[in-house]
Amino acid sequence: MEKKVRVRFAPSPTGPLHIGGVRTALFNYLFAKKHGGDFLLRIEDTDQNRFVPGAEQYIIEALTWCGIVPNEGVGFGGDFGPYRQSERKPIYKKYADQLIESGFAYYSFDSAEELDELRKQAEAEKQVFSYDLHTRQALKNSLTLSAEEVQARLAGGEPYVIRFKMPENRDIVEDDLIRGRVSFNTNQLDDKVLFKSDGMPTYHLANVVDDHLMQITHVIRGEEWLPSMPLHILLYESLGISENRPQFSHLPLILKPEGKGKLSKRDGDKMGFPVFPLLWKDPETGDISRGYREDGYFPEAFINMLALLGWSPGTEQEFFSVGELVESFDLSRVVKSGARFDPEKAKWFNRHYLQQKSPAELAGLFLPILNEKGIDPDRHRLERIVGMIQERCEFVKDIWTQAHFFFQAPESYDEKTVKSKWKTDTNVKLQAISALFETVSEWKAESIKEVFSVFMTAKEWGFGAVMVPVRLALVGSSSGPDLFEICELIGKEETIERIKTAIIKIN
Repeated sequence: MEKKVRVRFAPSPTGPLHIGGVRTALFNYLFAKKHGGDFLLRIEDTDQNRFVPGAEQYIIEALTWCGIVPNEGVGFGGDFGPYRQSERKPIYKKYADQLIESGFAYYSFDSAEELDELRKQAEAEKQVFSYDLHTRQALKNSLTLSAEEVQARLAGGEPYVIRFKMPENRDIVEDDLIRGRVSFNTNQLDDKVLFKSDGMPTYHLANVVDDHLMQITHVIRGEEWLPSMPLHILLYESLGISENRPQFSHLPLILKPEGKGKLSKRDGDKMGFPVFPLLWKDPETGDISRGYREDGYFPEAFINMLALLGWSPGTEQEFFSVGELVESFDLSRVVKSGARFDPEKAKWFNRHYLQQKSPAELAGLFLPILNEKGIDPDRHRLERIVGMIQERCEFVKDIWTQAHFFFQAPESYDEKTVKSKWKTDTNVKLQAISALFETVSEWKAESIKEVFSVFMTAKEWGFGAVMVPVRLALVGSSSGPDLFEICELIGKEETIERIKTAIIKIN
């Protein structure tokens, strides 16, 4: 019987979740759903020195906002817990000891200071120091010390690490589901630390042990972990669990908008776009980083944009619901090369999803912005207003930019329009229009337009010479939706009052 697909997203709680991490979670989620499998959230917090308060909760909230909800994991329960590595501490020692006993790993007693000195010496000679099969025999470890001395050091509580003993001159070959066949020679690899004397494993050991115990079938992660793959394969082999090891897939990087180098927070700060799903406040410095949610992006637009960074459906289709993404997703269609991030494309996606929403739904989303400004409009009127200016907007907050004049009279007037359109006789003409509007009995857009047109034709005034100044009086600029719709929606008294105010202010 074929094994049930089980994948995991395993971030470290060292700060906010980068959109590259969100995309990794998304691709894992889509793969799991496509194959009727499980998607797990595991928190890899073995490096307690880099732990940042609030980061774990941020990860959970971000995934939930995106709709990438795990079947199991930290915050979601499940039968394979605990899902936080710091709570699995007793599990790892057994596997570290097994590797020591079978000769695949060894104790190393070299201090951090001693290793730093060796690195500096190598640097002075324009070399790079590596703790590996070429140097291990000259260092302080259980391969060079007697068994009695090793035991004495351990019994005396001397700090140590357990390192993997990288075999000599072996080619580790793997068929990556995205990159195809990749090969590494062990002579080029160092003896990575697997376990420390404080009882905490490093990423490498914990990762392999947890994936094994949690029955992970596929590891889908960023390409920065590709160099770790040969060690992980050797760990599965050395622990005697190769039969059940997962298949590997390494996702391409998300690149800067100009295409060179990995997308960073600095790029977002410089170019004015977020690189995190949610707003993040650094607990130490108090610095605030923007988030897609707080910037007004819809989660469905954010996810649609991310899905197409490094993956192609093989068709011209660009807009996908989550269900359609699940149906279309295939790891074979993930590209090997980096995917360039385009902040304008992100806005384009958001605009599309905003245009798909009904005026009623958008009015509901816009209402809190009005309420914050002390405005509590009639709901039917609000829906009409939203429907009129919806096509001009990319974000819900743009509705205020496009429609503020429906709720408050302009405090200033566009200087350029005043200079070009407000002539010496404009005041006289607007006074006449103001008097005309007093006579309109049915204050509806069509009626107002009809009365206005008859009047203008009789006077033989050019429509542009009057309509632009009227719009300027009502809106404060020369832009906006249909003038007579504006008149109807702000009301007869307000329309006349704004015209009179403009005559006084602009004059």
